[in-house]
Amino acid sequence: MTSMSNLIYFVAGARPNFMKIAPLISEIKNTDFKFKIVHTGQHYDYNMSKVFFDSLEIPEPDIFLNVGSGTHAVQTAKIMVEFEKVLIKDDPILVVVVGDVNSTIACALVAKKLFIDVAHVEAGLRSFDRRMPEEINRLLTDQISDLLFTTEESAEINLRREGIDEKKIFFVGNVMIDTLIRNIEKTKDLEYYKSFNLDKKSYALITIHRPSNVDEKEDLLKIVEILNYVGNKIKILFPIHPRTKKNLVKHNLLDNLKLKDVILIEPVGYLDFLNLMLYSRLILTDSGGIQEEASYLKIPILTLRENTERPITVEKGTNTVVGNNIDLIKNYVDIIFSSNYKKGQDIEKWDGKAAKRIINIIKNKYIDSEIS
Repeated sequence: MTSMSNLIYFVAGARPNFMKIAPLISEIKNTDFKFKIVHTGQHYDYNMSKVFFDSLEIPEPDIFLNVGSGTHAVQTAKIMVEFEKVLIKDDPILVVVVGDVNSTIACALVAKKLFIDVAHVEAGLRSFDRRMPEEINRLLTDQISDLLFTTEESAEINLRREGIDEKKIFFVGNVMIDTLIRNIEKTKDLEYYKSFNLDKKSYALITIHRPSNVDEKEDLLKIVEILNYVGNKIKILFPIHPRTKKNLVKHNLLDNLKLKDVILIEPVGYLDFLNLMLYSRLILTDSGGIQEEASYLKIPILTLRENTERPITVEKGTNTVVGNNIDLIKNYVDIIFSSNYKKGQDIEKWDGKAAKRIINIIKNKYIDSEIS
């Protein structure tokens, strides 16, 4: 099947994906392309009301596949089956996938088998840890994509090493930073942190959800010890992921947290979370995107993982990878409070214009080249 339309699909499978497609949608509106937003429903999203889409200034999804949760195999298979149906019906010229979730590889694979081009936003990021499902999704998606848009130089090096044609690779910057820049002014005035009787720079912000940190009791005990140590120095605000909360309860560890120092709250929306990040003193996380956002905002961040697929955040940003090494974490926390921690530098092309670059490249390939 060869598409003759000018329809583009933008695929999102989880809440962070919508932050990545939001600036792309804003830019595509200024072209002759038609577009549809596809929400696979891969993750249950706790704050996906109309207000969520309004705050990102994007329309609600045109297509909702409603695949739900399941094992990696079950979920990926469901996405492929449902996505194939809509692709055959609409026959878009391009499918744009973002990030590294199961929806990313599932939709890319279906599109390619129907001879539809695929663009991967955030291509080339590598943790070099194949025990991470996201790493497998990244590797495979990049191998079959026609346009690969990278956020940092290491990504292009990785792609070339893996044999990807350099003509397909474009260093464009970071769409997550585009979204942050577009929202930073309106989030400054929210003062959401005051909801918890906190002052600016008077608290640490924590997000922990990866299986390697929260599934086993031994690992959770380390997390509890880390939180209690930090909590002795500064108040902790902890929007707790459902998986993390479930396992703390399962292993009877919730009471081990010194809750006078640790404020547990439900997960929050994007703008509220951005406000919490902006005014935090430091961040502890095992998330990928938060490493980038904190580095842009010049906020000290310690990543509770053994690796990062975003090395620029360590090399030029404010990120340090500490695993769950308690002594190492204590050392870096002390350095942060002594104000001797690295301040971070500006990162190339993290300037709010990544989406514009991406859409211009797509326009050049699918519209301008045909005209000429």
